[in-house]
Amino acid sequence: MCLHGGVRPEDETMTPPTLYAWFDASSRRHAGLAAVDCGDRTIGYDELRFLAERSARRMLRRTGTPPATVALHAAPGLDAYAAYLGALRLGACVVPLSPAHPARRTARILAAAAPDLVVTDTDGPGHGVPTLRLAAGPDREDGTPDLPPVPGEADALAYLLFTSGSTGAPKGVPIRNTHVGAHLAHTVHARGLGPGSRVSNTFDLTFDLSVYDLFVTWAAGATLVLPPPRAALLNPVRYVEEGGLTHWFSVPSLITLARRTRALRPGCMPTLRHSLFAGEQLTRPQAEAWAEAAPHSTLTNLYGPTEVTITCAAYELPADREAWPHTCNGTVPIGRVHAGLEHLVVDGDGAPADEGELLLRGPQRFAGYLDPADNHGRFTDLPDLPGDGTARAAGPQGVPGPDLWYRTGDRVRRDGDTLVHLGRLDHQVKVRGFRVELGEIEAVLRARPGVTEAVVVLAARSGGSLLAAYTGDSGLGPELAALAAESLPSYMCPESVVELDRMPLNANGKIDRLRLLDLLTSPQAPVPGLAVSR
Repeated sequence: MCLHGGVRPEDETMTPPTLYAWFDASSRRHAGLAAVDCGDRTIGYDELRFLAERSARRMLRRTGTPPATVALHAAPGLDAYAAYLGALRLGACVVPLSPAHPARRTARILAAAAPDLVVTDTDGPGHGVPTLRLAAGPDREDGTPDLPPVPGEADALAYLLFTSGSTGAPKGVPIRNTHVGAHLAHTVHARGLGPGSRVSNTFDLTFDLSVYDLFVTWAAGATLVLPPPRAALLNPVRYVEEGGLTHWFSVPSLITLARRTRALRPGCMPTLRHSLFAGEQLTRPQAEAWAEAAPHSTLTNLYGPTEVTITCAAYELPADREAWPHTCNGTVPIGRVHAGLEHLVVDGDGAPADEGELLLRGPQRFAGYLDPADNHGRFTDLPDLPGDGTARAAGPQGVPGPDLWYRTGDRVRRDGDTLVHLGRLDHQVKVRGFRVELGEIEAVLRARPGVTEAVVVLAARSGGSLLAAYTGDSGLGPELAALAAESLPSYMCPESVVELDRMPLNANGKIDRLRLLDLLTSPQAPVPGLAVSR
C-alpha cells in the first residue's frame, strides 16, 4: 500500500497547548502592536487581551463557574471576537451561531450543543439557556471574579461547528485544541505572516476558515483589518485599497463577483503580497484575473474539510504564468497535503489509485462527530472501505481511533506530485464557499405534506445556483420556497422550486440528476410553480 505524508514539525512540543494560549503568548510578545484595525480605531494586542479577559469575567459572573460550552450568537466584529477569546480564556468550547440563520435552525443547534451560556448581540436566542448580551456597557468592578489560570488542556474542545447534514439535521464537528494547534504550528510561518502584515477578514464565524482569519493572524503578531460594511462582498478591491491589505483570504466566488462588477482592473491591488483562496474550487480564469489585479502577490489555493481542521493541503501558483499547470477540469490544483498529515487516494475497492477518493489522517483529523451516529461510513481502516470501519477500530464511547482514515468524499486525481480536486463523490456541494448537503434541503422540502419527491441540483451559473424540483400536489412551489427560507440559511435556499409531473429516471430507475439539471437550466426551462410533463 502506498502511503504519503511528511514528518511533524520538530518544535511541536514547544507550541502552546490551547487556542487561547496561542493568542495569549502572542499578545504578550507583541503587546504594543495592532491586533485589530476597526477602521475608526486600532486595538493593540494588550487591549484585545484586556477585552477578552473582561468578557471572560462577565461570563463568569453570569454562570458562577467556568462554562464548558458557550454559544456565540453574533455577527463578526470586535465585540464578537473579544467574546470568542473570552470564552476560550475560561477553557470553554465555542459554538458560533449566525444571527442571519433561521431561528428554527439555531434552536436545533442549541439543542444539540447544549451550551451553558449563550452570548448574543440580539434579543435572543435563549431557549432556556442563560443568556448574556454582548457589549452591554462598562464592566462593573463589584464582585469581579478571579479568572482561572490560562487553559492548558490540549485535548479539550476549542470550538464546535455545525455543517450541513444529509438527514436534514445540522451535523456537529467538534475540534479540539490539539487539532487546531497542529494546523497553527504548520501555517503560522508558511504564509509570510508577521508583525506589519495586514490581513483580510471575510468569513462568518460559522465558517471554519474564520479561525484562520483570527488565530493565524494573531499567532503571527499581524493585524486583522475589519472590512467596511459589506465591502468584502460587494467590492473587495475597495477593501484592499482602504485597508492597505497585504494578505487576502476568501472563497473564489468573490473573484467572480469582482469581475462581474468590473472592479478587477490590472494592477489595482498593488499592496497585496499573499492571496489565499479556499472553500470551493479555484478556476484558472479566476486565478488569472486576480493575479493581474494583484501583480505583486503570490496566489495559493488551499483545501481542507472542516473535519481535518481548516486547511490540510496547499498549492502556490508559480510566479511565471507560463509555468501554471493545465489541469483536466480547468481548476488550480489543491497541491500537497501538509507535512504531518498522511493521505491516500483509493478507488471504490480501497486499492491505491491515481484517481479516486481522498482519505486523510493525522494530528488535524477530528475525533468524530458530536452525534456518534454521524460517524457511520465516514471512517475506514481500508478493508471495510465500502462500508464502515468505525465499529471495529473505535476507541472509548465509539470514538474513531487515530489510525482510522477519514473519508473526505472528495474525488481527486494525482498530477505528478500534486492533487487536483475533481468534485464530490456524493451530493454534497459548495455554494459561496459553504458546504451544503443537497439532502438537507430535500428533507426540508419533503417534510411538507403533499410533496411526493423533492430533488435539488446545483447549476454552474452565477457561481453556483441551487435549483429544486418536486412532484406532488399542484401549486406548492411558492410555499416550498417560503418553507426553505424559514428553515435554512440563505445560501441553502433554492433559487427556484419547479413542479414536475414526474422526475427523469435513468436506466436503473433512479432519479437522473444530470437530466434534471439539463431540464431546469435549458432555455425552455419550466416556469417555477408550473407543472411540466416530460
